[in-house]
Amino acid sequence: MNKTRLMPILIVIAIGVVLAGLILLLDKPSAVTAEMAAGDASGIAGENQPDIGPRGGKLFTGDGFGLELTIFEKGVPPQFRIYLYENGKPLPPAAAKVSIALTRLGAPVQLIKFAPEADYLLGDQVVEEPHSFDLAIAAERNGQTFRWGSSQVEARLEMTDEMLKTMGVEIQTAGPAIVKSTLKLPGEIVFNPDRIVQVVPRLPGVVAEVNFEPGQMVKKGDVLAVIESQMLADLHSQYMAAQKRLSLARTVYQREKQLWEEKISAKQDYLAAELVLNEAQIAVDLAAEKLKALGVRPEPGLPAKALTRYEVRAPISGLIITRTVALGAALKEDITIFTVADMSTVWTAVTVYPKDLSIVRVGQKALVKATAFDVEGEGVVTYITTLIGGQTRTATARVILDNKDGRWHPGMFVNIELVSDEIEVPVAVSAQAIQTFRDWTVVFGRYGGYLEARPLELGRSDGKMVEVLKGFAAGERYASGNSFAIKADIDKAGASHDH
Repeated sequence: MNKTRLMPILIVIAIGVVLAGLILLLDKPSAVTAEMAAGDASGIAGENQPDIGPRGGKLFTGDGFGLELTIFEKGVPPQFRIYLYENGKPLPPAAAKVSIALTRLGAPVQLIKFAPEADYLLGDQVVEEPHSFDLAIAAERNGQTFRWGSSQVEARLEMTDEMLKTMGVEIQTAGPAIVKSTLKLPGEIVFNPDRIVQVVPRLPGVVAEVNFEPGQMVKKGDVLAVIESQMLADLHSQYMAAQKRLSLARTVYQREKQLWEEKISAKQDYLAAELVLNEAQIAVDLAAEKLKALGVRPEPGLPAKALTRYEVRAPISGLIITRTVALGAALKEDITIFTVADMSTVWTAVTVYPKDLSIVRVGQKALVKATAFDVEGEGVVTYITTLIGGQTRTATARVILDNKDGRWHPGMFVNIELVSDEIEVPVAVSAQAIQTFRDWTVVFGRYGGYLEARPLELGRSDGKMVEVLKGFAAGERYASGNSFAIKADIDKAGASHDH
């Protein structure tokens, strides 16, 4: 067979060998990758970087003995697997005893022992993420001891305190905290009905002045409107007539008293004059009280124009909600012409769903936040309706808010957070520190000059603090504030998940 005919056959065979090799490599478990420095504590291990073993792991060799270290994590938690070799040929797993001392940043040394399993040695502990650690490997074979060292860096970043401060990153310490379980409900700001006043003129008349519009603030005693009232003129006339009769009665009484004392007139005339004086005084007092009841100060000798002028004054300080009066209008004494609301406090009408009625209770702390802009306030639940609305099928709770600064406006939609429970947890971190890194929920722990991702198992949260169930201990320091910048820098640094 000539060379021309053999060449295509050889090319096909070569391609088949390459493809077979790739398939074998893809089926192998992931292996530890990092800068591995091989030490020689017994004078046996080699000095060069470990090679790649037949199963894709890192191969440590010395004096004919070899050890291949892999991390297997397909369908199981990550675990070390070790394969043994002698002069390049596989050994049974019981042919050597192996242990590994694993050291992480900010954690005690983790001693991992191995036992035979199938054709490999299996570590007795899970290799927690991230796989960033230093390893000290010790193996005993036929009375000989072999030692190697290995380092691996993953999800780690070196950064000074000054750089962190510039980036807006704060370093906090994990520890016990009070986590408040909250219930979020919708609501609306409404007027405090206990502080709304309907203003009526109390006298019929014609409107001569209107001084305020709806939406304006007034102070107690401000003149809202002026009414010209014939009835007021009659009351003033009665008061002034009573004053004159009182003056005359007083003069007659003084004269009769003097004549009786001088034995000139009979006592009967004196007593009659005293009775007339008392009746006149009662008439004056009655006329004065009628004026005072209308808010008018009784004053004798008023000019004629002032007799009909009635000033309608604001009974409280507050906001004018409505005005139904117009200049020149004829009014009855019982019609509402202004509505004034005291805005120093407002109510929050909270919508409570039937499933939440067992949680909401009077005296409960509430945080109220506006939906349209950044306004929030605190209060307590003061009332819960006992009936559920026929159309909405919800109940209503009331939260009173202080509004002296005028931040809250009736009609605003709000969200209410009710504290349903307060629990002290042994370890908690700031919610601002939590980030998603790969498929982990992490904080970035601070260890000396390094930051490193720490995957967490989280518990309860109130939006400010988050309970840590696993992955971080009390007293450990972590990055908060602008912790997203740490995540971005680690991604740029290429601290990949490669083993």
